[in-house]
Amino acid sequence: MRKINCIAIDDEPIALLVIKQFCERKGNIELKTFCEPRIGLEEIKDNKPDIVFLDIEMNGLNGLEIAKQLPDKCCLIFTTAHAQYALNGFDLDAVDFLHKPIAYDRFERAIEKAMRHISTLNKATISGNSQGTIVVKQEYNNINIHLSDIFYIEALENYCKIYRTNGNSVISRLNIKTIHKMLPENTFLRVHRSFLVPIHQIQKFTKQEIWLKGSLYPIPIGRRYAKEIYEFLTRNE
Repeated sequence: MRKINCIAIDDEPIALLVIKQFCERKGNIELKTFCEPRIGLEEIKDNKPDIVFLDIEMNGLNGLEIAKQLPDKCCLIFTTAHAQYALNGFDLDAVDFLHKPIAYDRFERAIEKAMRHISTLNKATISGNSQGTIVVKQEYNNINIHLSDIFYIEALENYCKIYRTNGNSVISRLNIKTIHKMLPENTFLRVHRSFLVPIHQIQKFTKQEIWLKGSLYPIPIGRRYAKEIYEFLTRNE
């Protein structure tokens, strides 16, 4: 079994020492620690670790800003003394949120949750790439969904609702960022923090909205996505 590669960024050396000791206790984890946020971010971009432990309130660079720049497939676990940031953290698709001071059993649960997340993502990506399907878990069942059957995908907090062309839907405990990573490149567009749409289902669009084939109501385009989406769609008309 290969080791899990992790990077921890925190401007408090004691906090990094705690994470280091917990990783050693858990075992099978390779950890690098950084007190300087910008240096840590460069290391993340260069080496693309499996898991990133990230403080939020730091000197020099806010952890929420770092989170927005993480490479695909990095599992994010926030570690902070400021509980008020929890909602922001989950909006950035964090796998878990550890409130300082961190207890070992809570740390262990977060690691195991991240490892399940990595395993699910890897298996589903292989399935999607080779068979034109993705596999998602609904309650205790694995559901095999053909990409051509997906009408659109909507985020519901840390869940996703996958609307199918036959009118049915599947609710998965995977978040929208994770599902987006499972899909083949250039087949689905993230047009809003809450919506993923298949390119082949797009009937018409403006800079603010997209209409899918057969839909009576448009899907909004988020402001942060608007320029990129509009340029992509006009280029590929």
